[in-house]
Amino acid sequence: MREVALVGAGQTKFGDFPQKGIKELFAEAYAEMLSSVDKGLDPRVIDAAYVGTLGSGGFQLGQVAPLLTGHVGLTGIPSVRVENACASGGFAVFQAVLAVASGVHDVVLAAGVEKMRDLSGEKSRYWLGVSGDTEYERLAGMTFAGIYAMIAARYMEEYSVDRKYLSMVAVKNHANGVRNPKAQMRKAVALEKAMGAPDVAYPLNLYDCSPTSDGAAAVLVVAAERAHEFTDRPVYVLGFGAGSDYLAVHDRETITSFKASVEAAGRAYEMAGLGPEDVDLAEVHDCFTIAELIAYEDLGFAPRGGAPRLLEEGVTELGGQKPVNASGGLKAKGHPLGATGVSQVAEVFLQLRGQAGDRQVRDPKVGLTHNVGGSGGTATVFLLGRD
Repeated sequence: MREVALVGAGQTKFGDFPQKGIKELFAEAYAEMLSSVDKGLDPRVIDAAYVGTLGSGGFQLGQVAPLLTGHVGLTGIPSVRVENACASGGFAVFQAVLAVASGVHDVVLAAGVEKMRDLSGEKSRYWLGVSGDTEYERLAGMTFAGIYAMIAARYMEEYSVDRKYLSMVAVKNHANGVRNPKAQMRKAVALEKAMGAPDVAYPLNLYDCSPTSDGAAAVLVVAAERAHEFTDRPVYVLGFGAGSDYLAVHDRETITSFKASVEAAGRAYEMAGLGPEDVDLAEVHDCFTIAELIAYEDLGFAPRGGAPRLLEEGVTELGGQKPVNASGGLKAKGHPLGATGVSQVAEVFLQLRGQAGDRQVRDPKVGLTHNVGGSGGTATVFLLGRD
């Protein structure tokens, strides 16, 4: 494989934008990505595009990729929609990296977009639910929050973990979101308030759940040998991996670990010749607070049952030894399904270049992104570095 680099990244604010559709959101993220390329970019050099989206609401399920790339004038190139639920964005980046690493293309756009805030609560639950086993989970009445509530309850029972640690994740990520001008929820929350919020699906309450969001993100993936045509500060793809598992949680050996994440991380570490101890910061998939705790363990940051200790010791705080979700994570930054995985890569790109503003991590050299589809059916992991 050829070495691969990132040379540009952009994203919209995440939140509620009733006056913007998917074309406008996509164009905004694309324009910011173009402006981030230090030496300029002629869009005609882009060889292909991969666009992640679940198609929430069903407004454009077919041909969404050429709809969006055509809107910004990118025609005549392979333009492909990528769908893997909440990991659609991560898999769009995965396909772009593969296309460049293989030598098929030199310059590829990876993007993601989702428009969720114009849906009713009932429709939103439906579109989140289709990311699970339709026959045995959604049609049986199980909600997305309900599945993660079962996972949280089982985790707490297996490892004798108090639910306060779920709220500690929310408090940390909300504090980080305050520092991120693109975040949907820029409001700090005290631990007592987070713990006392109304239940959504016990033991998960309102502050344990990420919001529904509108938003888009884009990154430019290039052959490393050409990176300096675009910037003197490229970010390199050191390793990447993807994995999958049974979609229905009742088919799995355990629900307190996501096999897809473990497999994806293992492949990324092996490719990079690195381990969890080499990661300076991470953006992990905290669609619910329990998901961040499980991610600590699946990614090798903590032993099984050891995730709460990282919170107790402040390891994953913004000023800690291994900051996690400096952007605010899905919990505070927001979770526009198809854009999330691309946004994570964009955040680490900024961090490694020292451009993350008030949330900048001190001198990071290696960053990790972790994007999960649904309740762990699929996952991607990327290791990115300055050198």
